[in-house]
Amino acid sequence: MPTERIPEDTLDSILALQIVVAWAGEGACDPKRLDWWRTDLIDEYGGGDLFRRLLPKTHSWASLETVRQAAIALDRRKRSEMARPDHVCTLFFWGFSVDEQLAERLAFHKRNREQPRDILPIPVDIYQPFSQAEFKIAIEISNQKVEFKLVPSGREVLGEMLIALDERAKKLASALLPLPQDESYPMPFYRLEEN
Repeated sequence: MPTERIPEDTLDSILALQIVVAWAGEGACDPKRLDWWRTDLIDEYGGGDLFRRLLPKTHSWASLETVRQAAIALDRRKRSEMARPDHVCTLFFWGFSVDEQLAERLAFHKRNREQPRDILPIPVDIYQPFSQAEFKIAIEISNQKVEFKLVPSGREVLGEMLIALDERAKKLASALLPLPQDESYPMPFYRLEEN
């Protein structure tokens, strides 16, 4: 069965949201951000400096790719605690076909060597100090509160799962609000319907 190609602008929108959430989730930086994963991979004086010295031509993309992988790893760990971990959709898990296209799109940008902020619609400046207020504005959906129920593995988004992948990504990111007080990643997800 042929794989449906996702439009490039849709992939870029999803990548931008993944990157901003992954950046905001870092906790080993000083000052720490949301502390969902113990990384410091983007900041100029943290991992960003290491990547600049190791990969002078692609360091910006390498740090974003690595912090995204840290978020994917935690997402995978949290999903593994579920009864059917492959029967959900999260901001960092879309299923093989979509995840592969996202990885290919990121690799494409990395090869072209344009700066991430010039190519992706990243809703906040990830190279400036973290502002929780700006992050909330960047991921919220105007005049809409995303309904979810708390379950042991995260936040199950209620209502019909959106067909448009970029809109679904925005809704999943918005379901991070309100931000948890206990510094644990709340993993919003849609439960996929049984066939």
